[in-house]
Amino acid sequence: MSISQEQEFPQKAFGWAATDTSGHLAPFKFSRRATGEKDVTFKVMYCGICHTQCSQIKKEWGNAIYPMVPGHEIVGIVTEVGHKVEKFKVGDKVGVGPMVWACHSCDNCKSDLENYCPKMIMTYNSIYVDGSVTKGGYSDVMVAKERYVVRIPENLSLDAAAPLLCAGITVYSPMKYFRLSEPGMHIGVVGLGGLGHVAVMFGKAWGMKVTVISTSPAKEKEAIEHLGADSFLVSRNQDQIQAAMGTMDGVIDTVSANHPILPLLNLLKAHGKLVMVGLPEKPLELPVFPLVAGRKLVAGSFFGGMKVTQEMVDFAGKHNITADIEVIPMDYVNTAMERLVKADVRYRFVIDVANTLPKTA
Repeated sequence: MSISQEQEFPQKAFGWAATDTSGHLAPFKFSRRATGEKDVTFKVMYCGICHTQCSQIKKEWGNAIYPMVPGHEIVGIVTEVGHKVEKFKVGDKVGVGPMVWACHSCDNCKSDLENYCPKMIMTYNSIYVDGSVTKGGYSDVMVAKERYVVRIPENLSLDAAAPLLCAGITVYSPMKYFRLSEPGMHIGVVGLGGLGHVAVMFGKAWGMKVTVISTSPAKEKEAIEHLGADSFLVSRNQDQIQAAMGTMDGVIDTVSANHPILPLLNLLKAHGKLVMVGLPEKPLELPVFPLVAGRKLVAGSFFGGMKVTQEMVDFAGKHNITADIEVIPMDYVNTAMERLVKADVRYRFVIDVANTLPKTA
């Protein structure tokens, strides 16, 4: 007789889960492991909703394990630590992002790039080292190894800091790695959504010139007056794109819809870098001539290792950078998912887990 997920481990847990390819989320009882010697257990206060979860819960990427408790922008307050934990104590503000384990022995792990470890385990919808299925932050409690927990600066509100753990690090990491964070540099940010709006704020905090590139002219005022961007280009306006050709040191492309990249390559100076962090469903067409003619680079980047993630959160704390969010109750999550697919959010949904999850039990 198999053991139910509610009885699998000692710590009772409650959350919302998808149980089939409809992706519909509903209340779900399960359990978490006891706090191990190097574990940090915390009460989940808030959890951001990432666009990738819309695809995962519907098995659009083909790797769904049901029942699935999503969520990898998880923040809360520490309630218990293992006796070998050194960096955290009860009462600390902490968070967990997209991963909860890596091998710690490969070249990537030794270089603080656990996110590229071939054995890396995701925060939800993966098989953990003990054989259990990982479950994310749409739940009341979280347990994670100390190495995969970050400290949230005291001056940052937990709800608005939650999206930094995925959206924030996904743009911060490549901007640092590809040296697109130097004062005076000119960077383009494609897409003013959950990732893009944080990229603008990071760029301005570094003292860069930032241009937002969007299909929507209506976002110009928001980009310049609210987020502090220096300029705005409508990607479908050929005159604007033509006038800006060859002016940018780098472009961070956050768009997950299919779109042409030739105009973006043309915006780059010689030796410029186009970094893809969005996940379009279909392959994009890559024109080679502008790459060769300008010695330009097209690259991709996948969130970040734990060292750079803590660095990013600390940088955000120093510069008071948080995401623009819409806080929702847990029982609104299915509607939020529908709205997210339509890009009907400014700019990140965050679930108020602590105050609304018990009410929906």
